[in-house]
Amino acid sequence: QVQLVESGGGLVQPGGSLRLSCVASGSIFDHYAVGWFRQPPGKEREFVAADPWNGGATYYADSVEGRFTISRDNAKNTVYLQMNSLKPEDTAVYYCAAKPRISHSWMPSSINAYDYWGQGTQVTVSL
Repeated sequence: QVQLVESGGGLVQPGGSLRLSCVASGSIFDHYAVGWFRQPPGKEREFVAADPWNGGATYYADSVEGRFTISRDNAKNTVYLQMNSLKPEDTAVYYCAAKPRISHSWMPSSINAYDYWGQGTQVTVSL
């Protein structure tokens, strides 16, 4: 079992930055693929970014490519989401997710591709 706890959300003005953190406990984290998703108000949960454990390429939604960066510190069992140039449409509850031992058929943007989820952290981008 893995427990995930997100932090770092808050209120930020358009153009600003935030860094979200997701700390994992309960298992060795370095062989887990990790992802970030978000759920805007009144909308479905959507993919943001993902990082496979094997050092392969990271993945980003088109809407955040070039503005957001996913990274991880396995020694701290932590994954980060650096968010720059934030826009009002980035307002959402942000969730981290994890999947152990992914296969080559793993689909990083699919909600069903992850076994563990955090409780979420609110990000609000507004004047």
